[in-house]
Amino acid sequence: MPAIGGHASRQSPLLEEQVVDLIPALRAFARTFTSASFEADDLVQETLLRALRSIEQFEPGTSLKSWLFTIMRNAFRTQYKIRTRESPGSTNCAELPIPTAPSQEWSVLNGELRSALGALSPEHREVLVLVAGFGMSYKEAADICDCAIGTIKSRLSRARDELTAQMHGNPLN
Repeated sequence: MPAIGGHASRQSPLLEEQVVDLIPALRAFARTFTSASFEADDLVQETLLRALRSIEQFEPGTSLKSWLFTIMRNAFRTQYKIRTRESPGSTNCAELPIPTAPSQEWSVLNGELRSALGALSPEHREVLVLVAGFGMSYKEAADICDCAIGTIKSRLSRARDELTAQMHGNPLN
């Protein structure tokens, strides 16, 4: 059976099923890059399109999840560069979220955590989500971020310190 794009692959159908199984993790990771759920869904869709288009480039024996996360990270960075270069202007008021006061304590804490995570530098937020959020090893995170394990450890330590300070209302800036 030919794989997506017409390329034959021995493992492609099984590998494509494994990609589908990872969609929830991809959605969760995409939410760390975006503030709106539709943007996260678009990022997941772009990631899946790129992954399935080049599924024959995946090396068996390596982490499929890390491979997909790397594709997503690269897709986000490409989109980010395009958006900043194009500078589309201010958002339409119809696109803004409807302001509602959270009625439950967990909603308030969730909002505070999201705000604190949003205040972190992109490098620190990314490492924190990969290691603390998704439970990846330092090596997997280093592979995704294309840097040394020591850099991951340093970023994670700084991210935890910044997040703690943000959550206690004492930004480190």
